[in-house]
Amino acid sequence: MPNWGEILNEVKQSGHTTDVIRRKYLTKLHRLTKRNVIIYYSGWLHRKSPGGPAPDFGLNDLDKNGFMSVVHGLDRKLGLDLVLHTPGGDMAATESIIDYLRQMFGRDIRAIVPQIAMSGGSMIACACKEIIMGLQSNIGPFDPQIGGMPAQAIKSEFERAAMEIRLDNNKAFVWQPIIQKYSLGFLTAVDQSIQMADAVVKQNLIDCMFYGEVNASDIAQIIVDTLGSNAATQTHARHIHKEKAKALGLKIVDLESDSKLQDAVLSVHHAAMITFEQTPMFKIVENHAGSSYISTQQMLLLGGSGPF
Repeated sequence: MPNWGEILNEVKQSGHTTDVIRRKYLTKLHRLTKRNVIIYYSGWLHRKSPGGPAPDFGLNDLDKNGFMSVVHGLDRKLGLDLVLHTPGGDMAATESIIDYLRQMFGRDIRAIVPQIAMSGGSMIACACKEIIMGLQSNIGPFDPQIGGMPAQAIKSEFERAAMEIRLDNNKAFVWQPIIQKYSLGFLTAVDQSIQMADAVVKQNLIDCMFYGEVNASDIAQIIVDTLGSNAATQTHARHIHKEKAKALGLKIVDLESDSKLQDAVLSVHHAAMITFEQTPMFKIVENHAGSSYISTQQMLLLGGSGPF
């Protein structure tokens, strides 16, 4: 397997753009698996925005256009290997993307996580038939965030306030300035976001990863009770390694169990990450055939099989 430095040298020495090298390794992965391959990569670990609006690194409704573009023309009977690297994003957009991919490929979708698929990325991975992870790979909690705060922490804090005030009315003076910051309907929205996240993940686990299994609902509930719980994971940024994911009951495949697959996947990963280092791109949706939907800090690029 060419490592990060070797691929970087290949990019420099070839005289070609990073797109050519990245697509070369995407094609190799497809030829190895004989399956459709789509990468969904965000450059949130690399891209900075000095001045001006920050790029939207997270999952959003524009990404649906990207998936539609790269799914078009694929032989959907081959199934899909979806390579994920994302911090997550909008929950409604995530659910919509899951629904779209499931309509296109049914239950024949494998998630591959070379490094990190957090929050909404974890929701997508849980909607696949299995998740391929390496020793370096992480998924994360999917508990919803509201205004940068865990929805469940907000709910717990309000319940604590109510309890303390019932026990001691003087505590109302302590809690009043905090509770006054809540807008009308805020706590209802908090409850609904928690319920939605749990329901989306649980139903997709039952419908795909554990389809047809007698105890599917019970296993799904255990997973939701952990990955969907801010109290259980303690922070939305918690990195869940593959052994922990296995222990929860998720169907995890060891990337290291197939050295050829490991080499092919990590080569694609390195090539994508080098792309973020050397270009203004901050999000890539691309298939093995060279169709792509790429976002940059200047513009959106729609590409075919050639370099941009």
